[in-house]
Amino acid sequence: MNLPYNLDRTVTIHAQPATVFSFFTDSDRWASWWGTGSTIDAKVGGRVFIRYPGGIEASGEVLEVAPPERIVFTYGFVSGQPIAPGSSRVTIRLESASLGTRLRLVHEFAEAAVRDEHVQGWRYQLSVFGNVATNLANADAAVRVDAWFAAWSERDAAVRERQLQQIASVDVTFRDRVSLLGGIADLVPHIGAAQRFMGEARLTRDGDVQHCQGTLMANWVAVGSDGRELRRGTNVFTLRPDGLIAEVVGFWKAAPSSSG
Repeated sequence: MNLPYNLDRTVTIHAQPATVFSFFTDSDRWASWWGTGSTIDAKVGGRVFIRYPGGIEASGEVLEVAPPERIVFTYGFVSGQPIAPGSSRVTIRLESASLGTRLRLVHEFAEAAVRDEHVQGWRYQLSVFGNVATNLANADAAVRVDAWFAAWSERDAAVRERQLQQIASVDVTFRDRVSLLGGIADLVPHIGAAQRFMGEARLTRDGDVQHCQGTLMANWVAVGSDGRELRRGTNVFTLRPDGLIAEVVGFWKAAPSSSG
């Protein structure tokens, strides 16, 4: 099969290679980034089937599979337009990277015009894929965020340190208007100092955690022992590929008015 025109795209997925590759071998996970009803039989000669949300269908055949590093399959549209099944070839390679997994996709075509029609499609599809893969990798993100805020309310330094060790990397960084910290060893006493100024206030999450490809955003509220709101803010968390918190940046909102 003569396929001289290549579409070549490389992206970084903030999840480990085994997690990323599972979306090429499990039909439910495959469908999560293509569309309901899509399936894949991840063995040589196995069928690849895609049902896009708009109802358009594509199909192909697995040519090679080497978990968790490589999968190759043919691709074309069931209708035969703009390309028939079997008339193009997709190669996906994965390798470990500092931020998770580097994915390289090469889609080979017989015609340049058809290749060009697929550039935006793959740009979009791999963006969707990056989100569904990291959603799985960070399914417990809200638990980690809540544990982070709980550590800021823990008065016992030893307990606080153990809490942070369970959810954050040892070299986690934290920045806000009064913090420029590197590592749990720096963070534990800093929280203790903050508590002396905050009194008996407790810090809790306010609303849902927003997540996009390994970056989280969560609002928080600090409430005094009398139930009075003292401060609100937003934290942005960056997660490592293994789910541990690597970096936190905090933003404070204006203190509530004491009048009225």
